[in-house]
Amino acid sequence: MNLFNDHKKLFIIATLLFGTLTLFVAVFPSLYNETISQPLYGSIPLTEEQEAGRQVYISNGCVSCHTQQVRDVDMDKTWGDRPNVAADYAHSTRKSIWQNAGTLMGTERTGPDLSNIGARQPSQDWHLVHLYNPRTVMPQSIMAPFPWLFQIKDKAEKGDVKVNVPDEFMYGQKGIVVATKDALNLVAYLQSLKQVKLPDGTPTPEFLYKKQKSEITTEANGVKQELNGSDLYAANCMACHQQNGEGLKGAFPALKGSKIVLDDNPEILVGIIMNGYNPREEYGVMPAVGTNANLSAEEVAAIMNHERSSWGNNAKKVTPEQVKKLMDLAKLSAPKQ
Repeated sequence: MNLFNDHKKLFIIATLLFGTLTLFVAVFPSLYNETISQPLYGSIPLTEEQEAGRQVYISNGCVSCHTQQVRDVDMDKTWGDRPNVAADYAHSTRKSIWQNAGTLMGTERTGPDLSNIGARQPSQDWHLVHLYNPRTVMPQSIMAPFPWLFQIKDKAEKGDVKVNVPDEFMYGQKGIVVATKDALNLVAYLQSLKQVKLPDGTPTPEFLYKKQKSEITTEANGVKQELNGSDLYAANCMACHQQNGEGLKGAFPALKGSKIVLDDNPEILVGIIMNGYNPREEYGVMPAVGTNANLSAEEVAAIMNHERSSWGNNAKKVTPEQVKKLMDLAKLSAPKQ
């Protein structure tokens, strides 16, 4: 056939074929998805500050290590209450004909997924300390620090947001760490990342490949063994309150010697674990760790007993049955969403 000997005709036909396939396989389905994917009720578009933070997130390569997609597999359950749906990304619209907003879903989970980080960790103080030097709050962290998002000053000025960084994490510098506008915008963006509840009556996607969770083992004599409170504390509490229970001055309160931890009546401590706490002034906001992580009464009791018996603390142990009753009370007093 002469067609295969005429490179011009061959090139034109190949281009038309490729262009047609692109339209029907990629462009038209994408446009259709934009028309049917509406934002979930209760979702809020990014503010100007949060959008600026999103650009800081992009420019600093955060998407290289963090995803924003809770997949429908059970191993992702720790990152969100449900798998993500298309409507979660409906606010990610094109900025211009040349600029696509992108969903920043990511492809690699070197660090934790951030789909629901605004609910898991709402504290501005924690994020700022973590960005300046991740090892301050997570000794084993492999995350790169971002000191260029901060300034070191001899004296804080009016309106400055100070970051409470211990001297050993200051890279040998002296002075007061102050967050720049870029750092504050980035944190505002991270705080905005929250999963929105699906509308009433909408079936919640299930997590697949669930593993059986054996929370408590039973010894041969029929006595239930306690969970490892130290491991649970490390997984849920240590990032803020530290391994030694001393917290970080000006950022996270100490549990060592804490009156609330040592109180014979554990009601307040259970309420804080399940509903979080906003001290408003001295410390950052504590998220509802127990609720966000779906901790059972046995797990909460194990964490509390670890806190009440470590670092020189010596308080009466609590039982799962006692904690369960207090968890039910805490659920009733939880702030409405």
